[in-house]
Amino acid sequence: MRRVPLRPGHRVPVCAALLAALLLAVSCGTPDGGSDDGPAPGAPTGVTADAGSATSVHVMWNAAGSGVHTYEVYRGTTKVGEVPAAQHMVDVTRLKPSTMYVFTVRARSADGRLGPSSREAQARTPAYVAADHAAPSRPDRVTGRVVDGRAVQLSWTAAHDDQGVRSYAVQQGGVKIHTVGGGQTATVVTGLRLGTRYTFTVRAQDAAGNLSPASTPVRLTTPGTDDRRGTVPTGFDVTSRRTAGSYYLDLAWDPPRVDGVITEYQIRLDGGTDSSLVWGGTPPRGRAHHSLYAGREVGEVHRVRLRARLPDGTWGGFSAERTVTTGR
Repeated sequence: MRRVPLRPGHRVPVCAALLAALLLAVSCGTPDGGSDDGPAPGAPTGVTADAGSATSVHVMWNAAGSGVHTYEVYRGTTKVGEVPAAQHMVDVTRLKPSTMYVFTVRARSADGRLGPSSREAQARTPAYVAADHAAPSRPDRVTGRVVDGRAVQLSWTAAHDDQGVRSYAVQQGGVKIHTVGGGQTATVVTGLRLGTRYTFTVRAQDAAGNLSPASTPVRLTTPGTDDRRGTVPTGFDVTSRRTAGSYYLDLAWDPPRVDGVITEYQIRLDGGTDSSLVWGGTPPRGRAHHSLYAGREVGEVHRVRLRARLPDGTWGGFSAERTVTTGR
């Protein structure tokens, strides 16, 4: 390229200087929109994928080291899940029967840096048997032992099904908190709380989605103490609103910061009436909102508090109680 010498006193146009600075800034950026503070997380290891049914696959992996904020799960090149750093598994649903899928996992840091992909894990969903209405037998001889303050190990004898068992669901208090493949009869459940009493049951599932009856319960208590303060919704506020002749109580709160996603709350009204709030779809991030019908009378006093169903299947502590009067 021919160079043009500059004459004395000649100045580079301002727009050209700005363009050069912009190009330099772009060239110094980092991929995936993250900052350049510190290294990106490493690739998760030990990724496995097991078909739970004709339309779902359970993906698990090992931690990718320190500095991880979230994990992202990909089906091929499509992102199909995102979970907090403390969670190392996810159920990928709405899949097609008799189909081979490839999954990878990537770790993202708090400043947005996205690490490399894990090795691929493949899983083929079984064929869907529309006429299969028979549930598997229930798992038997369920036993458990405490590993430490935040983990327990469970084992059971295999269930039976005419089409084959595809997965086992571990439940705590009737809520599914863990899944393993149909070929496994033992697992370690992590993410538990210190000093907490748990009641675990196991259910088998076949390719058609039929669930067995729950096994006999196993009761275990993790060692240590937990003051439950970290499980309480904070910033709880209630206001009264009148719409079309009726009064509503508008609730707002910040979810407790726990390892996992909260999908259910229990709302206690006037000290005795409980209602359940279950989020449909993806729960909101950050501050949550909900409205309760409070009748048509002005001047009625209501007391409200709520608590969260935690990812380990137990209930967290109640929020502070708020008092509100309709029409005020």
